[in-house]
Amino acid sequence: MDRTYWLEHGKFLPGEKVISQQPGLRIYEGEDRTTFESGNLQLTTHRLIWDDEDQEGRIIALDLSLVKKIDSIPGSFTKSPKISVSLLSAPASKPSGPSVLEKAGYVKLSFRKGGQDEFYRLLKEQLKAKEWEKSLPPPPKAIQGGLKMRTGIVGIERSIDKKQQETGREVTKALKDLDALIEKAKDVVAMVNKFAAKMEEKKGSLSEDETVQFKSYLLSAGIANPVTRETHGSGSAYHRELCKQLASFLEKPLQEFGGIMTLADVYCRFNRARGMELVSPDDLVNACGLFEQLKLPMRLRRFDSGVLVVQSLSHSEETVIQDTAKLIKEQGPLTAQELSRFVGVSIMLANERLLVTEGAGAICRDDSVEGLRFYPNKFLEVVT
Repeated sequence: MDRTYWLEHGKFLPGEKVISQQPGLRIYEGEDRTTFESGNLQLTTHRLIWDDEDQEGRIIALDLSLVKKIDSIPGSFTKSPKISVSLLSAPASKPSGPSVLEKAGYVKLSFRKGGQDEFYRLLKEQLKAKEWEKSLPPPPKAIQGGLKMRTGIVGIERSIDKKQQETGREVTKALKDLDALIEKAKDVVAMVNKFAAKMEEKKGSLSEDETVQFKSYLLSAGIANPVTRETHGSGSAYHRELCKQLASFLEKPLQEFGGIMTLADVYCRFNRARGMELVSPDDLVNACGLFEQLKLPMRLRRFDSGVLVVQSLSHSEETVIQDTAKLIKEQGPLTAQELSRFVGVSIMLANERLLVTEGAGAICRDDSVEGLRFYPNKFLEVVT
């Protein structure tokens, strides 16, 4: 940390431009944690700038000219991905900065909210470009204690306007990166569709064991390029891309399950296909909630009982009611467990089918010590 120095908010060098920024960044001095726990890290053409998210005006900067090399450190279940930055010796004329107990030869940048891969790539590009050598700016003035200097209304307005322009450029660039990722994912989708088409062609000649084996191959192939926070950062952009990938993944499973699946089944299947890049339950719910906004052919639905399901737009509730009532009329009174065996769905979904059919008046219930059983509604029959 002896190479860093305090910086005034919004104070940029001549010719300096913001390239990228990432929130939730923690700084390590060597292997030791520092007091710089959570801040917004900006990468410019000249420096790395860390702005404390909790304490206003606590800002430090590190000149890219002092960076000897960088290394990418992948994350794990318990550790965030990091970038190790090896440093040259601090110049004698360096402005004052944070006090340190020891002077490590490197620092680590911990990306707790993702985005490490993209930030590493951009940092590598700036170190190669060496834009700071072209402008040769004078050394910045030291800011004692990292306190933010007061500015007038005009200065504040200019700072806000500049930040909005930078944000607009970053959003445009991020959308281009997302489009490139989608193009690469098309190859994987084509491969899976090719496997599925082959299985459909040989459907009549394949035995049951061969069919199960073929489906296991498709599941083991999984999703080669899963959408993650490391590649898309955090927030709405991540959930939008996750929603698109989830909708593409669920097309065939929804067909197999008759157009409707419980959210628990979706969670298990989707995470199995993603391998080590697991999705949290909250992220899955947020992604499913965007189906309608993104005009995708499925919706997240909540039954009156509170059960959450993903339902295809082609799924007809009227057809379900008719089929369920017809089956009970032909087979006699059924429980949810018995219906699940007949139609090949989970007991939970079978119970919801019975409740929906009952709500439409097509069947009626008998709740006794033997359990809940549903009968045909005789009152609908016309007496002649």
